[in-house]
Parts: sequence; structure tokens; C-alpha cells
Amino acid sequence: MKEKVEKALDKIRPMLQADGGNVDLVEVTADGVVKLKLTGSCGCCPMSQMTLKMGIEKILKQEVPEIKEIIAL
Repeated sequence: MKEKVEKALDKIRPMLQADGGNVDLVEVTADGVVKLKLTGSCGCCPMSQMTLKMGIEKILKQEVPEIKEIIAL
């Protein structure tokens, strides 16, 4: 599943990079929890939780339906 998540993140990264940010995959657990770290300007942006929930999580769950939860570290 980790490879699927990385592939999906590769589709998201250009949007984040356009705003000076990025996302790193920290871990994919056996029970479908994906742990991400927002970096660059995304790491300190006050809208980062909305970006995570409304953008990244939505796309990841569409691409990899086995995902149960997305957690930002």
C-alpha cells in the first residue's frame, strides 16, 4: 500500500510545491493509517489542516480506498 500512497502523493505534490510546500510520507500502518508531514510553507501555514483534510485526504482516499485515516505529524 505504501507504493500506492507514494504514487498518489506524486500527483498532489506539484500543487503544494507551487505554494512553496511539500508533503512527506512518514508511515503507512498495517491497519490503513497514513502518517504525513507537511513541509516548507505548508508546515507552518494556518490553513494546513484544511489542506490536509479537504485536499490531500480526499485525493488519497480516492486513489487508495484501503486508507482508513490520514494523520499529520
